[in-house]
Amino acid sequence: MATAFSSDGEAALRRELRAAVAAAPRSDLDGFYEMGRAAVFVRDGGFRKVALQFPDELLADAVEVAGRLEAATGAEMFVLGDTTYGSCCVDEVAAEHVGAEAVLHYGPACLSPCRKLPVLHIFGQQPLDVGRCAEAFRELYPEQQSCVVVLSDVVYAHAMGELEQQLRPEYPNIIFSRLVCGDSPGPAVPGEERKFGRQFLVEAAGGLQDYAMFYVGAEGLALTSFMLTWNCCPFSSFNPITGCGRRETLNVNRALMRRLYLVERARDASVVGILVGTLGVAGYLTVLQHLRVLLCRAGKRNYTLAVGKPNPAKLANFLEVDIFVLVACAQNSLLDSSDFYRPVVTPYELELACNPAREWTGNYLTDFRDLLPGACAHVELPPAVPAAEAVPDVSLISGKMRATHLCGSPTSQLPPSTALACRDQTRALAEISPAASFLESRSWQGLEQQLGQTPISKAVQGRRGIAIAYEDEGCEE
Repeated sequence: MATAFSSDGEAALRRELRAAVAAAPRSDLDGFYEMGRAAVFVRDGGFRKVALQFPDELLADAVEVAGRLEAATGAEMFVLGDTTYGSCCVDEVAAEHVGAEAVLHYGPACLSPCRKLPVLHIFGQQPLDVGRCAEAFRELYPEQQSCVVVLSDVVYAHAMGELEQQLRPEYPNIIFSRLVCGDSPGPAVPGEERKFGRQFLVEAAGGLQDYAMFYVGAEGLALTSFMLTWNCCPFSSFNPITGCGRRETLNVNRALMRRLYLVERARDASVVGILVGTLGVAGYLTVLQHLRVLLCRAGKRNYTLAVGKPNPAKLANFLEVDIFVLVACAQNSLLDSSDFYRPVVTPYELELACNPAREWTGNYLTDFRDLLPGACAHVELPPAVPAAEAVPDVSLISGKMRATHLCGSPTSQLPPSTALACRDQTRALAEISPAASFLESRSWQGLEQQLGQTPISKAVQGRRGIAIAYEDEGCEE
């Protein structure tokens, strides 16, 4: 962790930058990027300005793809050079900066619904050896009556139809999920699962717990989210890059214990930083307001922070914050904060810590929209309890007493980030923030100004060059 906070920057200054190698050969651009489908989407929508969003590994083809689409549609194409958050989310903010009327999103996607602009997802048809994948499936599930749900990374979704044709005659109880971009129309029927942009129907009497999961794709955040969410199901996977199938050995119980430990840290926290990790997923503003109300009712002060992609160095600037909660898409919400100065939790984990009415049921939620009013997992906040009648609670980490009851309505309290303090000897009152209170408690508070004590001198020429190698480095003055 020390390396993240103290670095001379030499590695960054001397790092050689090279253009990313495109995942598809130049001769197959039309097929890999589905140019015909993209052109139909633009023409049928009547769009005159379209934003193209590529992940880093596909940026090498961006100029040629944009040129071909402009020639085929007559619309003006803009390539988004960088994304504020994860590349799996649609960057509507960057698209609106150029006045785009629609977005073509290329590469892996979390399939979170967007708020404003129409979006067409083109995942890129990565190659898959369907025969080898079917063979690995048979090795992992020799019993032909096995109940299995097949999930896949979005870049291999194009081959799932062929895989189903090979396995369906042999495995009558196999279920193939299908991708759903945006919100599914209509209410869910009994036994239907809708998560992570995947949709499938479980017809067994015992429900999903009687099924195993088979994932086609490389190991990553998507697979981890699947395993934590459907933790009652055994998982296996097939990696198309290595051509190997295996039973997943992630200790789900150990991972859940780690997440529940973070819930205890959230219960102990008095100042919480709400990290904005997306600006495009529908409902993110609603969940931000929901978290503010929840923290205020729980007696915790909060800051809302928009820092782009979080890293240890950025979040280390907010030392007064005890814990952070990340509002992001379902695929990026599980942030490994082991290298961070303060832990980072999900909105669901913060709800477990601050909402006494929510209990741990064994089901883990990574989509923050499930917590909102009207959603499947929404739990109303219980009535306020006077402090004198609150049941005492002891922290499992520090062993100290802590308050876990909910206060009254947030509208009747002070603003969540200010408090009253004595300003001077005249007993005048002034507002002071938690950050200022934290600064007063520190032994070192920064450089002293020493106003009027420093002599005035004329400006002199300083060193020239970059900090790692000044032009006069090593010369005697």
